[in-house]
Amino acid sequence: MTSALDSPAGTKALSGIRVLDMTHVQSGPSATQLLGWLGADVVKLEAPSGDITRRQLRDLPDVDSLYFTMLNCNKRSITLNTKTERGREILTELIRRSDVMVENFGPGAVDRMGFTWERVQEINPRIVYASIKGFGEGPYTGFKAYEVVAQAMGGSMSTTGFEDGPPLATGAQIGDSGTGVHAVAGILAALFQRERTGRGQRVGVAMQHAVLNLCRVKLRDQQRLAHGPLAEYPNDDFGDEVPRSGNASGGGQPGWAVRCAPGGPNDYVYVIVQPVGWRPVTALMGRPELADDPEWATAEARLPKLGKMFQLIEEWTVTLPKWEVLERLNAHNIPCGPILSTREIVEDASLAANGMIVEVPHPERGSFTTVGSPLKLSDSPVEVVTPPLLGEHNTEVYGGELGLDATELRLLETDGVI
Repeated sequence: MTSALDSPAGTKALSGIRVLDMTHVQSGPSATQLLGWLGADVVKLEAPSGDITRRQLRDLPDVDSLYFTMLNCNKRSITLNTKTERGREILTELIRRSDVMVENFGPGAVDRMGFTWERVQEINPRIVYASIKGFGEGPYTGFKAYEVVAQAMGGSMSTTGFEDGPPLATGAQIGDSGTGVHAVAGILAALFQRERTGRGQRVGVAMQHAVLNLCRVKLRDQQRLAHGPLAEYPNDDFGDEVPRSGNASGGGQPGWAVRCAPGGPNDYVYVIVQPVGWRPVTALMGRPELADDPEWATAEARLPKLGKMFQLIEEWTVTLPKWEVLERLNAHNIPCGPILSTREIVEDASLAANGMIVEVPHPERGSFTTVGSPLKLSDSPVEVVTPPLLGEHNTEVYGGELGLDATELRLLETDGVI
């Protein structure tokens, strides 16, 4: 099987960078997988029982779940019981040999193992130590953080959904994987700074903070509310908080998801009506007279009746399949996109051709489909490599790299250290 490290040195952006991956579930593994895709040697350190997601949401009995496999490609796996004295000695040596250490345990968990930032820095002054937590310092620090909790407390849920409905979670994992991307940015910046200073540093990212960063346009609109209603929103009434506004774009150009034939749950096209696009839209929907009607001709005239405008457009789109609507709108350069279901995405030939939907061989499940790397570097191509089995690289790392002999490895296993 091809190894993530088989490419000649220097052919990957992060070749030669060793990442000690002490993460689990999603936020941390999503970050370290990106580092692996960029060419880092990611060594995933797991308890002897393994990352909990190996067993969660299994579709096949006694086989690593898709939850695990889709977040842990391009890594090596070692097991270690850090609660034992010998385990902590080995962890010390792993830290000494690493460029980056990443963890997403609860607050203070790594400190209680005996590895405070001061101790880690003492072991390896050049290491970049990244921590992903739910919240920053303050009253929320001890809260347990999950994906939707982060969405709830970062501004996403209060602004997602329809005006007359409850707050909604988004299907995009902005709390977990969104935080992972933020963590990667911090890690790469710290590695770059190390080139100048020779020193490592601490990188901290909180899930609530990452979600808030992704919701900045809603904070923009919170401030705009002080000067009156938000005309780009379809809402009739405004209080002192940004309302939920359905599928409105909330930006400078109004948009909405309009229904298409035959009326299935994802038979929709999202359409944005720019000023230059209004005339061709009126022709397509069979109402060319609206292009010059003073009640409709300008963006300013249409703004107070966006709901009616998209209703008129939908009276046309509902008669056609979404792919035909897409073709007709694109012929006039009108910004639009079909609502793609998960099945359509998995079967999308263009996504496969772009390396975004990939089939990965697996020693136990045969193969699985996963998302490829969205980061495209011309000199650092990404090959998505199968995730490791639990402890698959114990002998390779502990024996071949740390120099432990076969007798000690057997003893460590017998004693429950690895």
